[in-house]
Amino acid sequence: MADPAPKHDVFQAIADPTRRKLLHLLGDEELPVNVISGHFTMSRTAVSKHLRVLADAGLVKDRKVGRETRYRLDPEPLRELKRWLAYYERYWDNKLSALKRYVEADESITADSYEPLAAIEPNADK
Repeated sequence: MADPAPKHDVFQAIADPTRRKLLHLLGDEELPVNVISGHFTMSRTAVSKHLRVLADAGLVKDRKVGRETRYRLDPEPLRELKRWLAYYERYWDNKLSALKRYVEADESITADSYEPLAAIEPNADK
């Protein structure tokens, strides 16, 4: 049986800067919610709500270890985001390529065509 559709999609989940920071924190290690909430000025309940949105989008997984719940990043759903962004990279690449062509083609302005600042006479306009 297929998994039910997530309540939140990846784009909704990462739209909030707090959730992006949570993903960053969980990128290298599994952490319990009390340690995670220590990185924020908001309440533990608020952090848990953000974690729930991330879990609903499939971006974090939780597991019980004794009486605490530990969270870890699941980067797989980020592939959807990567694929979406890859489509738009061509626009960025095109702009950078155009800028490079413009700079390299403008050979009329070279470093030799400028006078050094030291060569300008002080108080020449007086």
